[in-house]
Amino acid sequence: MQKEPRLNSQPERELDVLILAAGLGKRMKSRQAKVIHHLGGRPLIAHVCRVAQSLNPRRIYVVVGHQGEKVGAAVREELDEDRAALINQSRQLGTGDAVMSARPALQDAESIVLILSGDVPLVRNETLRALLEAHRSGGGACTILSVRMENPTGYGRIVRDEEGCFLKIVEQKDASAEERQIREINSGIYCFDSSKLFNALERVEPANQQGEYYLTDVPATLLSDSEPVNVYLHSDAREVAGVNTRAELAEFENLLRRNAIRRLMLEDGVTFIDPSHAYVSAEAQVGRDCVIYPDVQIEGKTVIGDSCEIRSGTRITNSRIGDNVVIKDHCVIVDSDVASHCSVGPFAHLRMNTRLEEGSAVGNFVEVKKSRLGRGSKSMHLTYLGDATIGEKTNIGAGTVTCNYDGKQKHETIIEDNVKIGSDTMLVAPVTVGSGSVTGAGSVVTKDVPPDSLVAGVPAVIKKRLIERDDEKEG
Repeated sequence: MQKEPRLNSQPERELDVLILAAGLGKRMKSRQAKVIHHLGGRPLIAHVCRVAQSLNPRRIYVVVGHQGEKVGAAVREELDEDRAALINQSRQLGTGDAVMSARPALQDAESIVLILSGDVPLVRNETLRALLEAHRSGGGACTILSVRMENPTGYGRIVRDEEGCFLKIVEQKDASAEERQIREINSGIYCFDSSKLFNALERVEPANQQGEYYLTDVPATLLSDSEPVNVYLHSDAREVAGVNTRAELAEFENLLRRNAIRRLMLEDGVTFIDPSHAYVSAEAQVGRDCVIYPDVQIEGKTVIGDSCEIRSGTRITNSRIGDNVVIKDHCVIVDSDVASHCSVGPFAHLRMNTRLEEGSAVGNFVEVKKSRLGRGSKSMHLTYLGDATIGEKTNIGAGTVTCNYDGKQKHETIIEDNVKIGSDTMLVAPVTVGSGSVTGAGSVVTKDVPPDSLVAGVPAVIKKRLIERDDEKEG
């Protein structure tokens, strides 16, 4: 078994990560910065930040520019606050200028600087660890991660000498006809010794029409200083590819989806009726013997238990579903919990931390918001339950509304155990319906109802129920 490379094995050579995320990304044809476009439900920059943090570096620096506040917010959402720092690139003069923006923070760090691009979301921890190990063992001032591509058009080429050693990186537009035949390309991922990086970078000149400073010129500058420059050739070009257009973003999304579904089928025992017409987040978990019908979307960090049936048209986002749950057609479940042996839908909507306890059910066109439905309770038709706490074995009739908003603030409705709410009942919150009570159809309940009461009318009249108990029958 191959041993995992030991990062930070030399205390004086700690790891810092620098993520370049300042560009707008003109080819995206968008008003928002490229790195905050979403892939798999998360911004592109979030994917890169997550893999950077998994390397356990001393510090992660993110260079921002276009829409820096929005990019910074996405970064802070993903990274530990004590480990992340934002650096503003004010001039937008290329990748070399972006790295130079971090000079005050990194030049005297005497660290290894791993440079990543904010638009390369699929790069893996294992690949970066292998690059770092190659840099440490190679003894160079710089190590470049390269890949070979069948069609390298548009990418900078890695030019080597007759002995296979690095000579330079040449961009597509500057390459000769012979150099354009080279299939080995620069991935844009590098390791540098921090002090040597900035000493070379300050001598880079903007020898192009855009007046930009290119980081790709730094390795050749180091080589001219007799500093060793190494190349780590990686086998998977797709893993280190960047997202430059919306078409490429869609291709990456499709790749993530297919990989997630294949993993669930092969490793977790999930059945997909039509895998090509389902979407599952890479972060989602689905249990054994679940059956997923076409046109189902399972998003975010959703967790679904064993032996569930998810019917067509349903979307589940950042929710937890227990075992043996049936979710019928065209339901929306967001930020909610559904316990085992529940039934939901069709056409139901659960949101804002709704909780269905074990064995409960909601049916056709029922919306439940920020509410709890107790064990064995049911609301099967055309109902709105908002800011409500509902006990066990309670039945909510068709057309019931918890009137929770008075125009200024929301109020809570409490319905206790073994209650029967008649069709078209209006429960004007704040209000409590005691256990064992019944409301007649069309009632408007504006006052608390004691246990074992009968409520009817507009406004509702409360009467004590005459209850024939089982022990009285036997007596």
